[in-house]
Amino acid sequence: MGMFNFSQDLGIDLGTANTLVYVKGKGVIVREPSVVAKNLETGAVEAVGSDARMMIGRTPGNISVVRPMKDGVIADYDTTSVMMNYYMKKAMKKRSLFAKKPNVMICVPSGITMVEERAVIDATKQAGAKEAYPIAEPFAAAIGAGLPVWEPTGSMIVDIGGGTTEIAVISLGGIVTSSSIRIAGDDMDEAIISYIRKKYNLMIGERSAESIKMDIAAAKEGIIGEERDIRGRDLLTGLPKTITVTSEEISGALDDNIDAIVNAVKTTLEKTPPELSADIMDRGIVLSGGGALLENLDKVISDETKIPVFVTDEPLESVAIGTGKSLDYIDQFRSAPSVSSRALN
Repeated sequence: MGMFNFSQDLGIDLGTANTLVYVKGKGVIVREPSVVAKNLETGAVEAVGSDARMMIGRTPGNISVVRPMKDGVIADYDTTSVMMNYYMKKAMKKRSLFAKKPNVMICVPSGITMVEERAVIDATKQAGAKEAYPIAEPFAAAIGAGLPVWEPTGSMIVDIGGGTTEIAVISLGGIVTSSSIRIAGDDMDEAIISYIRKKYNLMIGERSAESIKMDIAAAKEGIIGEERDIRGRDLLTGLPKTITVTSEEISGALDDNIDAIVNAVKTTLEKTPPELSADIMDRGIVLSGGGALLENLDKVISDETKIPVFVTDEPLESVAIGTGKSLDYIDQFRSAPSVSSRALN
């Protein structure tokens, strides 16, 4: 029967902001926002992913655009399942008619509770997986970044996603110490929205805030002198209005978020056994996730910890790549589901 084993195993990075699907042997096939548009009257799904994201803030009353993941965990179970089913089908659209259901390796935050983890596994199975194996997000990020996670040497990864920042020290195929804080990319967007509302009485949307962050934001004023026009709704007159903001202002608005991430890195280092601390001093700290692209963040963390900091080659994809590569070790996850997680605070 071996010749008819057409199962195509998948690795899924089910993120708060984006969902990525890795097909074994092919790499990352699907990269889409974790967004679903639903019709409130009929309950039907109108759009998923990029198409749904385009609708944010632009829908009529009968259509609701939701992000079913919040802070790295499932906030809306049924919608998450529908979204995952859509992405799994998209990733496997060329598969054989004889194909079996795939085994799926799926990412979970390291600070997740057993109940939240169970919800992720159940939603994955409901979406069409034969078996679902959870893998801790920082562990997957470390594999994707090419760190020697199975060797007796300390590796430190900081994965800054949309909903959570995951920090872990990894050695011998497991997490030695970790921190998971619910401050990440989405909170930075919120900080920008809040700053502009308070200072300029201007209301802007999520997408505008995100594009400002990507264009001119930096950690601790790394970019100097950049300016950007922002359009929004004046809260005093209710009319559309355009203002100009500087990179220094936006970077200042993010200070609290950056401080929280730096403090979490320091706390994790304080809990690290001395032998592994020495390894990290030699090898440095690796940043991954969309937040790693924030200008100057690596330098700020390096200055605060006195340890070299590097951004991985594919920060947006490292978790998905690691989740996919871990399919090669699926037997270890089968026999010991906690192979990469449960070393929590």
